[in-house]
Parts: sequence; C-alpha cells; structure tokens
Amino acid sequence: MCGMPQQPPIRSTPTRPTRPDASMSLLTNVMDHSLDDGYAEAADRKKAAGDGGLPKTLRARLGLAVGLVLAALVVTVGAAQARVAAPVVAKEREELIDRIDRETEAADKLEESVDQLRDDVSTRQREALRQSGDSGQADLVGILSGAVEVHGPGVKLVVNDAKEASTGGDGNPRETSGFSDTGRVRDRDMQRVVNGLWESGAEAVSINGQRLTALSAIRAAGDAILVDNKPLVPPYTVLAVGDGQRLSTRFQDSADGLYLHALQENYGIRTAISVEDDLRLPAAPSVIVRTAEPRTEKGTS
Repeated sequence: MCGMPQQPPIRSTPTRPTRPDASMSLLTNVMDHSLDDGYAEAADRKKAAGDGGLPKTLRARLGLAVGLVLAALVVTVGAAQARVAAPVVAKEREELIDRIDRETEAADKLEESVDQLRDDVSTRQREALRQSGDSGQADLVGILSGAVEVHGPGVKLVVNDAKEASTGGDGNPRETSGFSDTGRVRDRDMQRVVNGLWESGAEAVSINGQRLTALSAIRAAGDAILVDNKPLVPPYTVLAVGDGQRLSTRFQDSADGLYLHALQENYGIRTAISVEDDLRLPAAPSVIVRTAEPRTEKGTS
C-alpha cells in the first residue's frame, strides 16, 4: 500500500522587526511627556500641599470676593465719570467756539473802523493839500504814495508756478541760494517783475489786490510769498496802471521782462500779459506819514 508522498514541512521565516522612525519616536516622546518632569513634580507638590485652585479657607474666599467687588466698582465709577464728563467737554468746546466767533466778529468790526479812520485821514490830508493851493499836486502825491484808489488803462500780468512744480530739490539751477525748486515762483522773481514794471512807466502796481508803495516789501516765508507781511497764493496777478500798450512793450523788452521770459522757457513757469482798458487798484492798507513840514505864511511889508 502506497502512502501519499509526504511534503517537506514549511519553515516559517521569522519577520525582522521594523525599527520605528526617528521622527515618530520624537512625537511619541513629546505626547507621553508633554510636561517637563521638573514642572510635573512641582505641580504634584503644590497639589499635595493644597495650594492649587481656589482658596480653601473662608477668609481667603472673602478676600477674593472683596477684591473682585472693588475692581468692578472702580470700572463702574470710571465709566460713570466718563459719561458725566462727556457733556461737560462738549459744552466747553461749544463755549470756546462761540468765544472764537465773537472775537472774530469784534476783530472784523475793529478792522472796518480802522479802514474808516484811514479813509477819513486820507480825506483830511487831501483837503489840506488842496487848501495849500495845489490840488493837482495833492492828487499826484496820493496816487504815487498809494494813499488813494486809482483806475485807468494799464497792463495785467499773471505769473504762476509750473504745472510740475513741487517743493524741495537738491540742485541750485538758478545759481541763487534762495531757490530750492525750479518750478516755483519765488519772491525774487516777483521783485524783478514789479521793479521792471515801475521802470517801464507804471504809475501804480498791485499784486493779488495788495497795493504796492515805495515802502512795500516782497519777501518769502518758507514757500509763501509775502507782500507787506501778507501771504499770497499763486497765481500772482499783477496789475499796473499806465500807458497800456507802451508799458507792455517796454516791460517785455526790458531786462526784467526777458528774465521772466527765460523762467518761462527754461523752468516752465506760466506767464500771461495783456493790455487792459480800465484797471482798478485799491488804496494801500497802511500809508504812514513819516515827515512833515509846517506851512509858513510870508508877511507883507
């Protein structure tokens, strides 16, 4: 009897244990020991001593409650004071605004009174000159000194900054220490323009409504141009009373007119000049008589 052939026993080969990855080991260690051992021991000692959590004794609890009540009281009082102070601050602000308005109105009235007194003084001065026997000289003195309003033919000259003008600049393109930007009109530019108009035959000159006299000053304060300490803003409108066409031609052919033309060509400063049939210039705001001579009557022999 033949038996079935026996198969050789199957040997199972033991699998090689896999080594855990280093990063996984580090994460496992962090998860298992999330708290440092020293901190963990300190927490255990504090818990064993009864120091953790809320106060255990009644006195400690009362102290904590009193502290919380005081903190809430301070916050409540602060909020109430802020709510009470808000209307007071608003009222003080309104009172300050009203005071400013009243003082501004009073200043305007005083300025009107000063103008009226100035006109009265000018009228008396002209009357005194007429009584001296030379009314024509009185009118001429009033026009040349800027004490009276004038009107007549003349020239209108508008000078404005360049379109690309901006403040600042490191260069010195005009070879003058006062110019920090090539595209802006400066006080020295306006000085040359006004002097050129006087030299060309202007009888009266104003800039943006400010009448110029022999004592007027054109200066700069930062980027602003001042005429008799009053700031002006561009564009600068210069009115000059005189023989219109002749005044325009003489000014444009003069050295100052050519200087203004050079500013326009080289630096983009905008200018426009026109001949006008009737210009009106106001009187100067403050004309002070500095010297006077007494009028003596010659006796008859």
